[in-house]
Amino acid sequence: MIIPITALSNEALYGVIEAFILREGTDYGEIEISLDKKIAQVEQQLMLGTLVLVFSELHQTVNIMSKEQFTE
Repeated sequence: MIIPITALSNEALYGVIEAFILREGTDYGEIEISLDKKIAQVEQQLMLGTLVLVFSELHQTVNIMSKEQFTE
């Protein structure tokens, strides 16, 4: 189930985004990007709808995934 980002408090949304980024692991790009900048980038993608917040009733967890992944 997709959760609108407006359903979460700013603090909760920040926590979900931060956990999502930290699960990604090491940054192997040429330019290292700060955590704050990554959080802003993910938040922008959530606002644009390219990424969505998804609640798993089975696992009772919230995750972030691309809209394409969710619709598959």
